[in-house]
Amino acid sequence: MTPASLALWAGCCALTAVLTWMAIRYARRAGLIDAPGERRSHVQATPRGGGVAIVVVMGLASLLLCLAGRLAVVEVALALAGLGLVAVPGWIDDHRSLPVWPRLHWLALAAVCVAVLAWRASQSLLHAAVGFAASLALVNIWNFMDGINGIATTQAGLVAAGFAVLLWPSAWAMLALCLVACALGFLPFNFPRARIFLGDVGSGSLGYLLALFGVLAWPASGWSLAVVLPLIAFAVDAGFTLLRRMLAGERWWTPHASHAYQRLARRWGHPAVTGAYGLFTACAVLVALQFSTPLSPLPLLLALLLLVSAAAAWWKVTRHWA
Repeated sequence: MTPASLALWAGCCALTAVLTWMAIRYARRAGLIDAPGERRSHVQATPRGGGVAIVVVMGLASLLLCLAGRLAVVEVALALAGLGLVAVPGWIDDHRSLPVWPRLHWLALAAVCVAVLAWRASQSLLHAAVGFAASLALVNIWNFMDGINGIATTQAGLVAAGFAVLLWPSAWAMLALCLVACALGFLPFNFPRARIFLGDVGSGSLGYLLALFGVLAWPASGWSLAVVLPLIAFAVDAGFTLLRRMLAGERWWTPHASHAYQRLARRWGHPAVTGAYGLFTACAVLVALQFSTPLSPLPLLLALLLLVSAAAAWWKVTRHWA
């Protein structure tokens, strides 16, 4: 990294911390408080909406990279348009609840922005379709999985770091590293004790940004499916839990506390579960990076082991633990 890149990275971390501190004060004045409840995993009233700090800093970082000539104006415009289409409804929802289905229209428009960026990168309709689907999926997955202290932010930081390596040395890699810096700036306020939550503005935006970086990293990785490995922990927990609730005829779009990570947190506590998920994802990132070299049986076996172990753990926890 050049001195300018290091300065940008450090600046993102510091500014995120400052803006998060300001967000706590704002949330308290505005009454943006999440109270404990049966469908929540925390035990004390906590401000929400702190993820707005990450949104603002990532927007500024994108503009700086554009002004420096590292990213094209059209690319930045599309990326920020999509980020806004996710963040603004999320910010409004943090203030007053919005209906689920109208919000999906805005998320779909954000997914179109990712699809267009994917098309520009490869001129592949398949790539664009994957970009659209990935954006919709990850925005919702990060929203579903943001239920205990630190888990959504640590997962986002680890996944973004892996995507940054795959994207290196492009400017998108630097922007992914800026997201890592934002996660580090936010974490002290959210882990191990939560002074503020990401809120919908933060969780949805993290999912959108990771979809963007992952979709752009896919061709950079040689179109390897290993690009999905860093997402296994969240994808398995969110995907399998959603499928189980749908098959049971439950109102799957409503808040609940039946994810594997939520059940584990009731037994082990938030820090232990966040740490365990983080360790799993760190291993998944390391395995994914091995696919950038000529394929060998070992990375494939490790990838299969990660997937099977995550699915088996989900099954055991959700079937036998209350």
